[in-house]
Amino acid sequence: MPVSNQFVLGADLSGQPVGQALRLANRHGLVAGATGTGKTVTLQRLVETFSDAGVAVFAADVKGDLCGLGAAGAPQGKVAERIASMPWLAHQPTAYPVTLWDIHGQSGHPLRTTLSEMGPLLLGALLELTDSQQAALYAAFKVADREGLLLLDLKDLKALLTHLKDHPEVLGEDSALFTNTSSQALLRRLSSLEQQGAEALFGEPALQLQDILQPDRDGRGRIHLLDASRLVHEAPKVYATFLLWLLAELFEQLPERGDADKPLLALFFDEAHLLFADTPKALQERLEQVVRLIRSKGVGVYFVTQSPGDLPDDVLAQLGLRIQHGLRAFTAKEQKSLRAVADGFRPNPAFDTLAVLTELGIGEALVGTLEDKGTPAMVQRVAIAPPQSRIGPLSDSERAALIRQSPLLGRYDKPLDRESAYELLTARAAKASADAAEQVDEVTASKAGKAEAGIGGMAGDLLGSLAGQVMKTAVRQAANQIGRQLVRGLLGSLLGSKRR
Repeated sequence: MPVSNQFVLGADLSGQPVGQALRLANRHGLVAGATGTGKTVTLQRLVETFSDAGVAVFAADVKGDLCGLGAAGAPQGKVAERIASMPWLAHQPTAYPVTLWDIHGQSGHPLRTTLSEMGPLLLGALLELTDSQQAALYAAFKVADREGLLLLDLKDLKALLTHLKDHPEVLGEDSALFTNTSSQALLRRLSSLEQQGAEALFGEPALQLQDILQPDRDGRGRIHLLDASRLVHEAPKVYATFLLWLLAELFEQLPERGDADKPLLALFFDEAHLLFADTPKALQERLEQVVRLIRSKGVGVYFVTQSPGDLPDDVLAQLGLRIQHGLRAFTAKEQKSLRAVADGFRPNPAFDTLAVLTELGIGEALVGTLEDKGTPAMVQRVAIAPPQSRIGPLSDSERAALIRQSPLLGRYDKPLDRESAYELLTARAAKASADAAEQVDEVTASKAGKAEAGIGGMAGDLLGSLAGQVMKTAVRQAANQIGRQLVRGLLGSLLGSKRR
């Protein structure tokens, strides 16, 4: 097969190129080896090969030096010697089209998703919930879907949990799943997540998958690098959960492609053991299913880790390309693992696979590829071809220049906080408080009116009684006065007639 239809990794013992057909690159792969054996350079070589073939790449930059892809290499020393030993290698120092991402938005474009897009299963794994807490989270998401409450960031979910705690009747038949204990536990877990700085991952504008699939102007696949140098140490669960979300989103959104001449996208997951460490069984089963099926969507997944034993057997069984750098075996357990790694390759009668595993030098690897029919080829001892870009990190000024030149500049850099669950529930609470205050005012006014009317009636009755008494007294006094006047007049008339 012509080299142009392959991605070439390096040269075998006879100096001939070793590679694999691009159309089989969606069968996934593994890059493994002890620290310092050359995994990062191999990863860089693979990424360049995909980009040259027009395949988009998304990779996690765990050590911070993979970003050297954005600058042209300057081969010297042993790197220059290896290039010279491969006359068929058309090596040309080249800078590749790189887009830098950073969840915190410091060393690349901010990388976000929303809680609604992540869903309760992945979020539960991120929060490390118990079964009862996971059930409460599912109930909360169910209410959010039913009532049209968007869960974009952590404050949205906190507002929803508080609302459900205060109004359990909203849960309906799921009220038994959402107890005060579970709601308090969820709120504590969210607070702990905030302390890790994970709130930066959730919000808008959220990552649009089409933006990482767009080729560069010259037709090469763009290389998207997530700066995980801090994240993988400070918040490894956040790192792992985001990569799992990305894989799940690609599986759900991309259409079936069938057999194609090359993949649509290659994903590289460094520190791959974090994807499976302490992962709930339901999530691990889902992940294994996605890895098995996503190749039909044109996505190749490449795991980078120290030992194949870091991955579940069901995942290992699905990997077509295996690149194994040197391993060390000092204990009985390590020697057993070493034998398992050797047994994972199709034997080559030219050498002892088990013995070679501990003899490999820096930049050398045992490579198992797929033949044209998709069957495993015999393992080869390969000297990995040096990358054309810089081996080593970019400076801060070079990173800043890449960000300024990015075609995505301005699209994700400014956060957007549109109306979502927090705003809607806050408005509901404010309206309910205002309505309650208005009802209190009406009741108070009504009672005050009745009291005033009662007092007025009592005053009227009292005044009426007093007026009646005064009138009666006045009449009696007037009658007495008239009577006295009549008596005086009558007596006066009688006495006057006697005087005359």
